[in-house]
Amino acid sequence: EALVRSTASSTRPDAAAIAAEDRAVRLLARRISENSAEIEAITAEISALLEGDDTYRCLLTVPGIGPKTASELAISIDIEDFPSHDRLASYCGLAPRNRQSGTSISSVTASRQGNKRLKNLLIFSCNCLTRTEGRWGDYYARCRERGMPHGKALKALARKRLKVIYAIMRDRVPYAA
Repeated sequence: EALVRSTASSTRPDAAAIAAEDRAVRLLARRISENSAEIEAITAEISALLEGDDTYRCLLTVPGIGPKTASELAISIDIEDFPSHDRLASYCGLAPRNRQSGTSISSVTASRQGNKRLKNLLIFSCNCLTRTEGRWGDYYARCRERGMPHGKALKALARKRLKVIYAIMRDRVPYAA
């Protein structure tokens, strides 16, 4: 009987613990709501500032790029700093890394260096394109047919798409398939 009482009391929290936990949950919910409202206000302010930007408007024409991705690209990348799309790919962490031993040089998997935020943004924005018909979906399908796993094919698609993004940002012209 003592064992049953001790087991029952150990699995049921006391009323004070429940009240404290309930108060903490309400406090966290209020803070989440406040932060969500602040995020929406900042996002609207950034969108308003970028509406007049040619690069931002041109990036919105690329399939799979929405306002958040376009604003992040327009804000994070000064295209004048990159003489080629290869340099931009390296900055974003999408360029293959070279391994050198003596006189032999081989390209291996993508570097783990670079701007991780931009890399993830570019890769995740390509995820929706994998199921589409057309240029991007076909390229992804060809990568998969060659035996690439999903992640590598997605990175290859992001790298190919980055070439287009580079040209759009450099020339400030809308995307044309």
